[in-house]
Amino acid sequence: MGRRSRQRASAPTLPPPRATTTSDEPPLTTAARRSRRDRLDAAPKPPWGSFPLIELCALAAIVLFVWGILKGGHGGATLILGAMLLGSVAGLEVAIREHFGGYRSHTLVLSGVLAFAILALLYVTGASRTALIAGAAAGILIGLPLFRQLFKKRSGGVGMRVR
Repeated sequence: MGRRSRQRASAPTLPPPRATTTSDEPPLTTAARRSRRDRLDAAPKPPWGSFPLIELCALAAIVLFVWGILKGGHGGATLILGAMLLGSVAGLEVAIREHFGGYRSHTLVLSGVLAFAILALLYVTGASRTALIAGAAAGILIGLPLFRQLFKKRSGGVGMRVR
């Protein structure tokens, strides 16, 4: 058998994307765009300062999860449940801070938390299955416009921020 050529076909070059602005201003160059570091610096800071609390919670959740898998049985399931709860609380804290700081919209996540809280409250009180479903749906339907309006107010009128 012969040897294959080690040269690769060059990829076709595409023209640069067109600017879709309607103003007379030229589109931003890459140097004028905000860098990733600038966007991270604009993120709301945690109230505890530079201490990496959320990162430590996520690390503890990972350790608990691996420990639970290795242990197995009922004790392992308890460790895995604790890992999921700790990781969820860490993520929820970041979502709350970013949403209410006007940095990124987490409307659906916060509406889901509201629906889950209503669901848990109704479950503890012994409500019927229909009431549980209605309560969770009401939490979502109330939370979506409420959290969206709160984000718009905090972000200066912007409905959503992608980057």
